[in-house]
Amino acid sequence: MKIKSINSTLILALFAFTICFSCKDSADKSEEVHTEEHSEEEEGGHAEMEEAMLSQAQFAALEMDIDTLQNRNMAGFVEANGQLEVPPQNEASVTTVIGANVVDIRIIEGEEVQKGQILAYISHPDIIKMQTDFLNASNELKFQEKEFERQQKLYEAGVGSGETFQRAEAQFQNAKGRVQGLQSQLRLLNLNSANLGEGNINQRIPVLSPISGTVQEINVKTGQFVEAQKAMFEIVNTKDVHADLMVFERDIAKVKVGQKVVLTLESLEGMELDAEIISISQSFDRERKAVHVHAEINNRPESLIPGMYVRGRILTEESSTIALPEDAIGRDGDKLYAFKAEREGEAWSFQPVQVTSSSSSGGWVAVNFLSPVVPGTKFAFNNAYYLMAEMQKGEGGHSH
Repeated sequence: MKIKSINSTLILALFAFTICFSCKDSADKSEEVHTEEHSEEEEGGHAEMEEAMLSQAQFAALEMDIDTLQNRNMAGFVEANGQLEVPPQNEASVTTVIGANVVDIRIIEGEEVQKGQILAYISHPDIIKMQTDFLNASNELKFQEKEFERQQKLYEAGVGSGETFQRAEAQFQNAKGRVQGLQSQLRLLNLNSANLGEGNINQRIPVLSPISGTVQEINVKTGQFVEAQKAMFEIVNTKDVHADLMVFERDIAKVKVGQKVVLTLESLEGMELDAEIISISQSFDRERKAVHVHAEINNRPESLIPGMYVRGRILTEESSTIALPEDAIGRDGDKLYAFKAEREGEAWSFQPVQVTSSSSSGGWVAVNFLSPVVPGTKFAFNNAYYLMAEMQKGEGGHSH
């Protein structure tokens, strides 16, 4: 009986040990499986992000800007603001040399005109009187010329007095001078004195454009009396429009003729104009503590109008690097991404490409790609925040 008891006790102990060992083995296997599953889940959650997809409708609604990579000067520049101007010889205030009534206006604001083109007609009794005076003076000149020739013959023949000859000569020269004076006045009125010799009197005279350009202002109305020297029309030739920038005193020493300038205008959103400094004023503006700097615009669009406000970045150092707009860079934790854009049928695929940033300026960020980029690859230049959110939604909400 005692031996049986010992054997029973031994069997029970072995059975308990087997159960404990099996439980531990199952627990270890369970923990191993759980660890592998967690590792796979974690690996899947932190795996490289795939892409964000946009339909054509979404692409259009977001006004996506797609372009290839660009080099940009990110350092060594001076900021300057100003406005667009044209040289003095490209602006004209059209006036008349005599007070008169406007009887006909031939142009409208914004119209292109050529030098010598008729802008309007004016009329006044003084204009008619000036033409009549010219005709009378011309007839008087003819009489005095003949009298002078007659007295000259008599004097040379010794039958006429020298005093009479000299008086005839003086009267002839006076008549000639009066005709030439009236002829010049008529020329200022754009009248041809040769036509008046045939007895033609002009009731109205033309007002001509002194330059080619665009009619910027019309300051008169039909029937209005216009004083002499009053500006009737403003003509501007925008062919040579340039940027007049104000550079502050602290930056003057950095600016030189020939430096490149990048210009932006409110009317040309998202567009940059290339310019070059052509002159620096030697006069200091004490009120604004600045100097006028003039820059000639190279890629000048036709929509530029003198007086428009302009912002400029004068490049003082030639140092360019690949850069993207700030809106093209997405952030996920401590990582930065740009989005490579590819069209897939009717949709667009945006694949994140990790980058690093070294500097930012003027809304642009200098970037370095961790992997080489094939030349000509297109990237999204805006809406990176939206693309990042769309991509994370596709990953089931995991973020870094």
